Amino acid sequence: MTSVSKFARFGLLAAAVALAPITANSAEFINILTGGTGGVYYPLGVALSKVFAEKVKDAKPSVQSTKASVENLNLIQSGRGEVAFTLGDTLADAWKGNTEVGFKNKLTKLRTLAAIYPNYIQIAALKSSGVKTLTDLKGKKMAVGAPKSGTELNARAIFAGAGMSYKDLAQVQYLPFNESVELMKNRQLDATLISAGVGVSAIRDLCASVDCVIVEIPKSVIDKIGTPYQSAEIPANTYNGQTTAVNTATVENYLVTRSDLPDDEVYQMTKALFDNLDALTAAHAAAKAIKLDTAAKNPPVPLHPGAAKFYKEKGVL
Repeated sequence: MTSVSKFARFGLLAAAVALAPITANSAEFINILTGGTGGVYYPLGVALSKVFAEKVKDAKPSVQSTKASVENLNLIQSGRGEVAFTLGDTLADAWKGNTEVGFKNKLTKLRTLAAIYPNYIQIAALKSSGVKTLTDLKGKKMAVGAPKSGTELNARAIFAGAGMSYKDLAQVQYLPFNESVELMKNRQLDATLISAGVGVSAIRDLCASVDCVIVEIPKSVIDKIGTPYQSAEIPANTYNGQTTAVNTATVENYLVTRSDLPDDEVYQMTKALFDNLDALTAAHAAAKAIKLDTAAKNPPVPLHPGAAKFYKEKGVL
């Protein structure tokens, strides 16, 4: 009896020791969900992972390239990511459980970490296509982003605001940024719509390789769509051959996390983000628009308590 009892106690102790590292380290892994490598999410995600590795205690960050907003939010909900980049309109749809967008149920585990920078909805067309305005896109071949990505949802909204639909196009391609640009270089597409930070590498690459036009999205179209879309300008000379400012639509981007992450971990991540904005700006100029005083204002989903603690300390909540 005594030897059996000792053996049983030893077995329980061994099991506890075997399980301990998994439990202790589970919160250390920070998978950052981004987007395609030709966009802005990915380079910012890489920069953020380096910041977390240095500034968040025991962190083991990784970066995952994805189809962006919709996929990212579904992965967060299912526990397969800790931090994700997303567009604000897609985030609002996820919280509501908008099935048409790609959310089967309300994604109740989402929590806001920070509002970051606006996405500029940018339409680039080959100069040889003759496209100068939105209506000129009728009868043309166009890429609108990966299927049900944040970019593609933006494309639907812009077309609706202009009184158009995909049916007006000769051909619709659902492609990531880099793939759409390669087809344009080969004259297999006339135009592409890319929703990303201003100065996105895919359009820079395109306009450096072929003569292209940045197509205006008029304020009247944006006003018809309404919130959360706003009017803004792509500054002159952002892209090769673009000598004047071009009006377009913007939508705010967010970093989100999961409700079950420890408050202290999310606090550290939020602090690390704002203490090291220079590292993100070095990775992409879009990060210049990340501001502490607007990061916690009116988020589409609730702030994570860890992030809220940081904003309260800074007096911006």
